[in-house]
Amino acid sequence: MMPQPAQRGGSAKSSAQRTALPTDATTIAILSLMAAQRTSASVPELFDMKLRALRRDRAQRSGAELFLHERAFADCIDRLNSLRHAFDRALLIGCPDPRWPSRLRDVAPAVDVLDPGQAFARAAGGQAVVEDAWEPPHAAYDLVLAIGSLDTVNDLPLALRILRHAMRPQALLIGALSGGDTVPMLRRAMLAADVLTGAAAPHVHPRIEPAALAPLLTSAGFVDAVVDVDRVQASYSTLDRLIADLRAMAATNILIGRPRFLGRSARAAAAGAFTDIGDGERTVETFEILHFAAWTPVNS
Repeated sequence: MMPQPAQRGGSAKSSAQRTALPTDATTIAILSLMAAQRTSASVPELFDMKLRALRRDRAQRSGAELFLHERAFADCIDRLNSLRHAFDRALLIGCPDPRWPSRLRDVAPAVDVLDPGQAFARAAGGQAVVEDAWEPPHAAYDLVLAIGSLDTVNDLPLALRILRHAMRPQALLIGALSGGDTVPMLRRAMLAADVLTGAAAPHVHPRIEPAALAPLLTSAGFVDAVVDVDRVQASYSTLDRLIADLRAMAATNILIGRPRFLGRSARAAAAGAFTDIGDGERTVETFEILHFAAWTPVNS
């Protein structure tokens, strides 16, 4: 397949493999039990949630890069349209495009919107949220669509249990998140920077592997979990062009332990390594999208 131009620095192609809302006493009690299971020893704080929100706000102000987000959202809408199932009330989590809620209303007439960034949430008429630290209404939704944010929560199992609590019996959770094989060329380039400085640093987010996602959904109380992998390739002339796309996607480093400063020499080493990986003109980077779907039990 010939590469298709992305909206900014890359040229893309794919190899698909197929907040606080009102709560009652029961909701609060269940969420308190969930929170009690989360300890600093068992669930380390990897991501800076305030920085995540700021990065999403920056992307909204400067013009978000949507070619991967739109691909994931459109795929989910296609899957929903293929189902012979009527939905009543949907929750959309992650909304970098304010037009998405109206498109989702073709599937479910009522749509609530949550996003980790204040600006994205406000533009879509929704509320800001941290997915593993909010109090949802109990059994309010028969459809939850989560796009591109669950891979940067500190406690994904807890976030999934919270969503499960917000869903009715025989409700559908569907969505997409970034997988473990995302940006391998960037990882290799940053290794060159580490070699120069003589110290390893967390430049790129750890991400979930496809084989691990279905068991997580099952452990959270979902059934019939399915995970598909879509690998999208985009070619870049320089490392800076890739970084610009990541910044516009709100996908740059938000790890708490991230290096605060990368010196000029280290940046030059990474940039040179990124160019050397390619064919002399462009380097092909890969973005792995994990599409997932799971249902709540009929009797729950």
